[in-house]
Amino acid sequence: MHTTLTRVTQRIIERSASRRALYEARMQAQHRRGVHRGALDCGNLAHGFAACSASDKQQLKMTNSANLGIVTSYNDMLSAHQPFERFPDVIREAARRMGSTAQVAGGVPAMCDGVTQGQPGMELSLFSRDNIARAAAIGLSHNMFDAALFLGVCDKIIPGLFIAAARFGHLPAVFVPAGPMPSGLPNKEKARIRQKFAEGKVGRAELLESESASYHAPGTCTFYGTANSNQLMMEIMGLHLPGSSFVNPNTPLRDALTVHATERAIKNSEPGGGYLPFWQQIDARAIVNALVGLLASGGSTNHTLHLIAMAGAAGITLNWDDFDELSAVVPSLMHVYPSGQADVNHFHAAGGMSVLIRELLKGGLLHGDILTATGKTLAESYTQEPFLEGEQLVWREGPAQSLDSDVLTDIEHPFSPTGGLAVLDGNLGRGVIKVSAVKPEFRIIEAPVRVFADQEALKTAFNNGELERDVIAVVRFQGPRANGMPELHKLTPYLGSLLDRGFRVALVTDGRMSGASGKVPAAIHMTPEAMDGGPLARLRDGDMVRLDSVNGHLEVLMEAEEFAARPCARADLEQYHHGLGREMFAGMRQLVGSAEEGASTFGGFEAAEVSPMSAVERQHALS
Repeated sequence: MHTTLTRVTQRIIERSASRRALYEARMQAQHRRGVHRGALDCGNLAHGFAACSASDKQQLKMTNSANLGIVTSYNDMLSAHQPFERFPDVIREAARRMGSTAQVAGGVPAMCDGVTQGQPGMELSLFSRDNIARAAAIGLSHNMFDAALFLGVCDKIIPGLFIAAARFGHLPAVFVPAGPMPSGLPNKEKARIRQKFAEGKVGRAELLESESASYHAPGTCTFYGTANSNQLMMEIMGLHLPGSSFVNPNTPLRDALTVHATERAIKNSEPGGGYLPFWQQIDARAIVNALVGLLASGGSTNHTLHLIAMAGAAGITLNWDDFDELSAVVPSLMHVYPSGQADVNHFHAAGGMSVLIRELLKGGLLHGDILTATGKTLAESYTQEPFLEGEQLVWREGPAQSLDSDVLTDIEHPFSPTGGLAVLDGNLGRGVIKVSAVKPEFRIIEAPVRVFADQEALKTAFNNGELERDVIAVVRFQGPRANGMPELHKLTPYLGSLLDRGFRVALVTDGRMSGASGKVPAAIHMTPEAMDGGPLARLRDGDMVRLDSVNGHLEVLMEAEEFAARPCARADLEQYHHGLGREMFAGMRQLVGSAEEGASTFGGFEAAEVSPMSAVERQHALS
């Protein structure tokens, strides 16, 4: 094992000891109270199976057979989630063949950030994660289920489902992906047309034609953003089946994997005889594996929020220092857009997850001994790939090495010796930056700032020619308490155009950028946010700022006393708090924690309750 991996993992375990002990005690107590449907009164149970077929009712009356709860994020507006429409039927039939049953426990909201980018709806996006967790909890609260299957893919959906799985940690959980759409218009060409549109060189018709050729079929978008980072992390934690994350939807192999996921959930249930609850499967080692996979793949910066919130739901305290320290030793092994020109289908064809996991294990950078949904450890089963032999699903060892070293490389020849994610500290606060797609010559930027209160103001300044110079654009009052922390991906074409014209350009914001963060250096998730009087609120147009992602510094270049004496700017945020349902999220804006705490509205779960009481004492008190 790599010494840094061991040290960081041990530090997380020690930091989380009291919190995790309380979490585990609560999961054990939930299990002792029982599933469940055997404990339900007859009237309760009758309501729970009233709509079932006669054969399913008979199975549900027999409390020694497994009943799976399906939590689905299906809707037919979201391309990544549209394939889930037919999954419940596949799952129910697979369960019946094993003498068990499956029911849709509930649906959860699933919004598309691609639709809401730059729109008012994006201000609900981050908060949708916690609503998804709550919606899943409502479905599972009926206590009819021996295990759960979670159907989801995209940005906030998987983190929300994971949080719910953690809070129902006495249940075994298997996550079931839908897979990416086939490759469409090359990402480089899509980005070129977007930038030309921003510059006024092509019209809306050309832009729409390009976008339609990129996003063209059922399945996940094929660039490596938050959705596909989710899939990679679920597999490297053992919550997906081996090699299942990037199999295209509506194919015989995809259906066979869904059937097998059903079978594994039943086998992992208590009636199935191989009881493996979520809380026993997912511990600090699994969370560190997810973080390593994120770094090695150049994954989404959104997970500097989500992974912290996910870990917290399982009683584990993760922070940005853990990201930073691991990033320094985890090499970059993937070049998938926006870090390269390939998409996730190319990555999968090059050897995909089996090669990536094999290389990270070779480098001592994964905990290969974690338990997985297969009933085996990660090292035993996740260097394999699924295939169909006739109608039978089999797993074979994946390629010994990458089949395309421009997309996926080995541990000895990384694209970069580090994971491409850095924590920035300085007199402007604390934030993160993803540099895997930023050219080395742009990783240190020193320039005067231009301050904006929203994306539209920056767009107007660009169109008026006011940014034709070296500039650090500061877009503030975009944090979770201000307006829900929308992604600012709409800014990418404008700032990218300035970079291509030879100017030195960067972005600093207390908002989010995107899983598709690209070539412009962007210091994001700055905390404290401007809404809370953070340092960004003191910046003025023309202040000189130095963004140094090499050494991890972000500073305004002026005397500390002078800067501290400035009054904080205020913003009129009323326009962001009404319309398209935003008034319904006022309470969440008031409850939400800081970016480094995961921007969570749950209050920290056990973290808010732990005391100096020892783990043994707490276990005794709860039992």
